[in-house]
Amino acid sequence: MAIELQHLTKRQENYSQWYNELVVKADLAEQSAVRGCMVIKPYGYAIWEKMQQTLDQMFKRTGVKNAYFPLLIPKSFLCREAEHVEGFAKECAVVTHYRLKNDPNGTGVIVDPEARLEEELIVRPTSETIIWGTYKNWIHSYRDLPIICNQWANVMRWEMRTRMFLRTSEFLWQEGHCAHATAEESEARTVQMINLYAEFARKYMALPVVIGVKTETERFAGALNTYTIEAMMQDGKALQSGTSHNLGQNFAKAFDVTFVNKENKPEYVWANSWGVSTRLMGALIMAHSDDNGLVLPPHLAPIQVVIVPIFKNAEQLAKITETITPIIEELAAKGISVKFDDDDKKRPGFKFADYELKGVPVRLAIGARDIEAGTIEVMRRDTLEKSQLQIAGLPESIEALLEEIQQNIYDKALKMRDSRVKKVDSYDEFKKEIENGGFFLCHWDGTPETEELIKAETKATIRCIPLDGEEEEGVCMVTGKPSKRRVIIARAY
Repeated sequence: MAIELQHLTKRQENYSQWYNELVVKADLAEQSAVRGCMVIKPYGYAIWEKMQQTLDQMFKRTGVKNAYFPLLIPKSFLCREAEHVEGFAKECAVVTHYRLKNDPNGTGVIVDPEARLEEELIVRPTSETIIWGTYKNWIHSYRDLPIICNQWANVMRWEMRTRMFLRTSEFLWQEGHCAHATAEESEARTVQMINLYAEFARKYMALPVVIGVKTETERFAGALNTYTIEAMMQDGKALQSGTSHNLGQNFAKAFDVTFVNKENKPEYVWANSWGVSTRLMGALIMAHSDDNGLVLPPHLAPIQVVIVPIFKNAEQLAKITETITPIIEELAAKGISVKFDDDDKKRPGFKFADYELKGVPVRLAIGARDIEAGTIEVMRRDTLEKSQLQIAGLPESIEALLEEIQQNIYDKALKMRDSRVKKVDSYDEFKKEIENGGFFLCHWDGTPETEELIKAETKATIRCIPLDGEEEEGVCMVTGKPSKRRVIIARAY
């Protein structure tokens, strides 16, 4: 493993290759037999599980209830909302038959041409249509509202160019779908969820994000408005890390979902949807990791503390185990996940390199001499600094250290991001600066034509209109037309 570690490509040499190698070498995921689909390995899935569990608790505190809806969607459902089907048509996987049979030519099995479905089914790219087809059965009166549902599921979007976690044909996510009696309630929930995503990113992922509104061109297909959180990766590119969509009454009208309001009059339901996916894993890797491997924020690390005993014989190991067991129990009581790696088939140096590669926040090493001295060696993954701590009071020291590491990882990411945010007023300057990456605050005339021109000429997109951005009179850097606020433009994953 130590030899493999030396061959991890440096970020400055090839950031993309560094990322791809790290995903595999840190045992997070690997390519599958199906093009564009990945196998998430146990260590990678353990990180996703912590994300999932944390988000699920946050959702439920706001009144969200989990449900599950079918993987297969009738094609006619997808076609009911014109913008929606147009937005996803090129990415749909379609089921046309339901049976195989032996090939009479003896070449194996073939699709039975007589087993064609009466209506083709779409493997869900997103679930608005199947869910609103269901909500029609659930909603009749204002007393049935609101419905605040979420599902944890997989989706399929047939991607041509894939990269593990960032863009795969099949990925895991959660998708919330809410039904409300008023436009105000629906908008409030839409904003509430994007703020919840931002809180999760900052508090748990140690990821500074910008909350903003997508342009009309970039918003979700079929939405009136899309809110987003945008994060900057170490190479200066943006990564859309979560979205929340105000769907207005579009899907209610498409599926004829009405309710009788308090005035005893029929009215269409108001809707929103919101989601994050395993793309967050990509963000976690790219935002914090270094040339030695993963750097995981303690709040999401599957193993927060690893203890490596240094011993020559069974007697020494027994003494170390006796010393460290009550400490492990105290750490566990504090909710800290600990691994005591007493595997005698691997040398300590191998273990050190492996846990460094996997981003374990705190590594403790203890031998017979340490016990005599009443100390233990500590290495923190975020800075690679080693120090000695007293064994007495160690659980409290480790608890404080983990919080310090969490904050330091966030502060480092924030400092990096802020150093690469720049106001630009000249299009010529922008075209030059965009090559170096970063977030650029620019005036834009608000037209999709100008937006498309920027994208075509620079491969950069308007990531969002920041919610905390102040009104500022200016002129579009491309057309010179009036503009009242700056937008964030960047190249993105």
